[in-house]
Amino acid sequence: MAAMLQCCAKFGPIDNFQPSTQDPAIVSFQRATAPVINSHISSNGSKEVDLGSGDLSMYFKHFETHSYGFIQCCERDSRLFFHFSEYGDDINLVKIGDPVEFQMTYDRRTGKPVASHIVLLNSGSQSYEVLSEEKFTGSIAQEAKPTKNKNGYALSEDSLGRVTYQHNGEVFFLPYGSDDVIDKTFKPIAQDQVQFYIATDKRNGNLHARQIEPVSCKVQGVVCSLKDSFGFIERADVVKEIFFHYSEYKGDINKLNLGDDVDFDVQNRNTKEVAVNIQSVPIGTVIFEDISVNKIQGSVQRTLKNSRRQSDPLGGRISYESAKGPVEIPFGDKDQGGDYTLLSGDVVECNIATDRRDKLQRATNIKLMEESFTANKENRETGVITNLKDGYGFIQCTEREARMFFHFITQDPSASNGNKLMAIRIKYLSKGSVSFLVIHPEKYIGTVDKEPNAHKSPGKIKEAETGIIVFDFDEKIQKISYTIKDVLEMKNAPRYGDKVEFNLGEVKSTKTRTGVNVRVVLRNLNNKCQGFIATLKDNYGFIENSDHEKEVFFHFSSYEGDPNDLDLGDEVEYTLCRKSAKHSAENIFKLPKGTIPTEEILRDKGQQQGKVLRPMRIVNPDQEEYCGLVQPFNVEVEDTEPEVYPYGITSLADKGISYRKGILAVNISAIRKFIRSKVDSVKGQFGFLNYEKEDGKKLFFHMTEVHDGVEIQTGDEVEFVVVQNQRNGKYSACSLRKITDRRRPERLVSRLKSVTEDLSSVRIVVIRQPKGPDGTKGFTQTRVPWTPPA
Repeated sequence: MAAMLQCCAKFGPIDNFQPSTQDPAIVSFQRATAPVINSHISSNGSKEVDLGSGDLSMYFKHFETHSYGFIQCCERDSRLFFHFSEYGDDINLVKIGDPVEFQMTYDRRTGKPVASHIVLLNSGSQSYEVLSEEKFTGSIAQEAKPTKNKNGYALSEDSLGRVTYQHNGEVFFLPYGSDDVIDKTFKPIAQDQVQFYIATDKRNGNLHARQIEPVSCKVQGVVCSLKDSFGFIERADVVKEIFFHYSEYKGDINKLNLGDDVDFDVQNRNTKEVAVNIQSVPIGTVIFEDISVNKIQGSVQRTLKNSRRQSDPLGGRISYESAKGPVEIPFGDKDQGGDYTLLSGDVVECNIATDRRDKLQRATNIKLMEESFTANKENRETGVITNLKDGYGFIQCTEREARMFFHFITQDPSASNGNKLMAIRIKYLSKGSVSFLVIHPEKYIGTVDKEPNAHKSPGKIKEAETGIIVFDFDEKIQKISYTIKDVLEMKNAPRYGDKVEFNLGEVKSTKTRTGVNVRVVLRNLNNKCQGFIATLKDNYGFIENSDHEKEVFFHFSSYEGDPNDLDLGDEVEYTLCRKSAKHSAENIFKLPKGTIPTEEILRDKGQQQGKVLRPMRIVNPDQEEYCGLVQPFNVEVEDTEPEVYPYGITSLADKGISYRKGILAVNISAIRKFIRSKVDSVKGQFGFLNYEKEDGKKLFFHMTEVHDGVEIQTGDEVEFVVVQNQRNGKYSACSLRKITDRRRPERLVSRLKSVTEDLSSVRIVVIRQPKGPDGTKGFTQTRVPWTPPA
């Protein structure tokens, strides 16, 4: 039998217990039933047993003058007497309201039922009530009052509230107490919608409302802020934000982003509303405002302040005419259709947005109309954007030399930029509509005096890299510059000496003139020149003209063929052009030997000897004259002017030798001392000889100095001439001729001598180093070459 222990007794002797019929507690037990005690539902439920078997009950009363008590049954409206001797453990540990299990027997004297074999159960395992499996929804009909006074005694049932609900078309009223509200901060009042469970008293079948909580309604919103472990949601039902913790989000919190649409429940925690049970909804589900279909036109009355902390988020004002007269509506920084600056008096076009929550209207999708520029009498300028950075850029103005700075977003330029000029209210124009020049329609004819460099990027064109056209203007010879982008036909680009037609263009910012729309009208056929290859470097060289008076630079890319086939003295034909301060050769073709006429040799003077007074400029680039000078020895006579002869690359018998001042020459062939040595190392196109002109430095040589293209390897014996570079003063070898094939390197020969092949054979050991006659190393007498007898 289920029961609650509802009485206590004073501890005393339990042997030969005979309860007195005159005891007032027993008399009260016989005459009246116990009051109903409410408690929470047990998760274990009631234990159904037959009469006389183990029952469940609650300890009900405690009498301090006796050692007995009473037990209130849970499943029927009755209570049973029991003696402390029927409890097997320490009775001092039992409290009023503890659940117990017992067996019901009958008193042998009175025949009334009593409890025996009492066992204490876990706290909360038994209850008088059974809760419904589902929740019911209703409304508060009467507000509940406190059920206990300050002393803890229960008040009358008039303090209970009433909740009403409908079921199967019928309306029911259930009592509830203030203790039945789950959230103690929630104070239900009349008409509040609540959810609750219906509790059925197992003893008498009475119904009661338990676990009352407000009805949770889904609210939608947009995530407007995310912090470390919490955030805020802008609600769609009221104009306010609500706090939420990441643990309340039903999903992966890492996938939640600012601006996501969500729905959630609202709960009161510590007197504050928080969002719980948060779930994401499809984008576009949450709508805060309704935007009008028709656009209106108005004027800006007040602009937004350029302050990071604006007191009014809708600080701007736009005025427009309505059917009822002029109306002024606000707007914010997010309502503009672009990031341009709005000024007072601007004519704009916009839509009207009405907030669903508070019906507030504002202007949105604001577009600046072009009528504003004329209404405000603005001085508009044009230009081209030349540079873009993070948040700002620069504009090259058509009528200003300096570049103009601009911000991507600007609201109040005067407040942040001081007295510096900056560009605002920028408008895109079609490509090619902005021109930095004022082009005059008159056509002019001129001659190309200098060709421009063909840079792809106009920003890389410098003043020194522009071309020059010479023409007759106002009966005076004038020079005017032009760039490669001013040429109309790039496939037919003008060359040095070509006749061209062009227009004069005046730069708006500087008022300087330049040539534009340049077109070739007559090619210069006289700029075909001939000459000889005088110098060959890694990727460029020099050509000596046919008159032997000057040299012309050329790049290997200008040669029509394989540059490796070129050799010193080869005859070539080329076109003379001018791209910088000096001329250069283009369109180079190799000519057959003998095409260019050579000088006649004066045989009657025979072969003469002399010395170089001045080398060619390819040897000494610092000199102004190109050709070299030689002076014969037989002209050094008193009171006579020394006779000198110029020479060029074709005058040299060996064109690979650089003739320097002071070197003797025969028929422009150098008389030099040849030296013999061995090749120390070879590294690609150059190497080093085992000869030291300077202390500790092997003599350098280049493979182009080897005669007949013979392959040189390490260890080969060669003869050569030592020359000194006029620019850096370094020595090198030239005119290399291979004498013998390579031998074993000295280091290898020395190693072989020091290694004995057979360790068992006789070994030679040096017992002392050689000494001279006087006991010292070497010889004191100087060795002199032997002179044979005459």
